[in-house]
Amino acid sequence: MATLNIALIGPGLVGKALLEQLAAHQAKNVAPLVRVVAIASSSKATVSAGGIDLSRFDVSQLSPSADSVGAAVSAVESSSSSTRGLVVDCTSSDAVAALYPTWLKRGLHVVTPNKKGFSGSLELYDAIKAAQKTGGEKGKRPLVYHEATVGAGLPILSTLTDLVATGDEIVKIEGIFSGTLSYIFNNYSVAGPSSPQKFSDIVNVAKEKGYTEPDPRDDLNGMDVGRKVTILGRLAGLRLSLDTLPIENIVPEPLRAIPSSAEFMSKLPDFDAHFAALNDKAKANGKVLRCVGVVDPSGGSCVRLAEYDASHPFAALKGSDNIIAFTTKRFPNPLIVQGAGAGAAVTAFGIFSDILKIAGRVGYSHE
Repeated sequence: MATLNIALIGPGLVGKALLEQLAAHQAKNVAPLVRVVAIASSSKATVSAGGIDLSRFDVSQLSPSADSVGAAVSAVESSSSSTRGLVVDCTSSDAVAALYPTWLKRGLHVVTPNKKGFSGSLELYDAIKAAQKTGGEKGKRPLVYHEATVGAGLPILSTLTDLVATGDEIVKIEGIFSGTLSYIFNNYSVAGPSSPQKFSDIVNVAKEKGYTEPDPRDDLNGMDVGRKVTILGRLAGLRLSLDTLPIENIVPEPLRAIPSSAEFMSKLPDFDAHFAALNDKAKANGKVLRCVGVVDPSGGSCVRLAEYDASHPFAALKGSDNIIAFTTKRFPNPLIVQGAGAGAAVTAFGIFSDILKIAGRVGYSHE
């Protein structure tokens, strides 16, 4: 039975969770057989042509390397002479994403939760797509899967891919794509009678729980949602770009240029009245506030803070869940995908699922 050789770039929180899931799969000794032959961080790497023992792996085993990523990719390429190797990029690096076309041209598969290659410049996106069509040998083209770039382990991209592939017409895709913003507004803007909470207090709790980025402004500025809208829009055939996508930054303007996260958090309470006014206005209309991303082929794609009726599915969301509604010609009543859209374990699940899809498509599941 053939073995799929893997190089993993980025053994951080998500990368570590993926290695644990791969180790559990290896222990079962079932198809498809997978072997991690290289693991690399930005400056360190470890390589083993026979496979790294994942049950014993620790990042302390990585050794300094002048070109850690290059060494890992070369290792998986050389160990896959009779098959094709797979590079899994678990970083959020622009520089690593820029290498995807090169890897694909060399016939290597790519799986990643890194949004940069699919939401960055259209030039890079086009290069990735072109390399998929020309890389490797004819009839054995490399594959790229990036389900975990939107919604972690939720089947969002695969659902959209199926809709497009079967000829359905996308009318609108609308959703709450950020677990952080979901948590904040699910707790802040609640339908019906509720004890009012201060916006700054909820952001502070979200930060303490680890839901936000180290600087919560990186969530509140809407750019993460914007990247996901861009990815979905491009998959739906739109030429979206972050440079032109309308993105509502809900960070009050005076707080945007403050140099430190700590200072931002200390001054956020000064703007509680600003957010309370927005919430009171929504409540007066019988609605709640939700930060959403919209893909609209007719030209209304955006990221915005919007009001929704208390009966709307977005209003009933709990915790930090994501929810995405696909409105299409065949699904005038939206097809809805909902669930945990963040976290190392579910993100690693999305990546692992993509790995298995590649193994199945290129014949690693059987002789």
